[in-house]
Amino acid sequence: MTGPASYSWNPVRQPWAGRMIVTALLFTVCAIPLAGMPRAQRHERRHEIDHLEELWRDAILKDDTATMSSLLADDYIAITPAGTLQTKDEALAGLRSGRYHFTTLEITDRKVRFYGAAAIVTSTADVQATTPDGDLSGSYRYTRVYAQDEHGVWKIVSFEANRILDPGERR
Repeated sequence: MTGPASYSWNPVRQPWAGRMIVTALLFTVCAIPLAGMPRAQRHERRHEIDHLEELWRDAILKDDTATMSSLLADDYIAITPAGTLQTKDEALAGLRSGRYHFTTLEITDRKVRFYGAAAIVTSTADVQATTPDGDLSGSYRYTRVYAQDEHGVWKIVSFEANRILDPGERR
């Protein structure tokens, strides 16, 4: 038999399709907002994430690898402003070596949203910093994703930062 009626899905031939279904189900389950949670509990969770954000900021400014290690999940992955991927080990090595040196990190416009056991933080950061690639100073928008581990502890699992361009400025 030919035509659409004879088509059968084969995950071996389309491995991406299985991953798409699993991803869609995960987002469906995790995207249940905390609307049913009591207001005090929502406020407490928001306060907890705000505190973790401040710990992260202080760790960056003080080159505190111990605190940073405790904040990052083992499978942490970042997308740097340069578009490169960075693992937890790479982030800690850069902090430990002093290759990344932050002198100013002012955070504004922080928004925290919860989806099940995940928290998504978006903010603006005004940065003065140097890296092996040169000056990193400027304004950035970033997204940081926290997930609760099996013990209910919040860990940073993902981070991405993009430079905010001035009007007329090109990448």
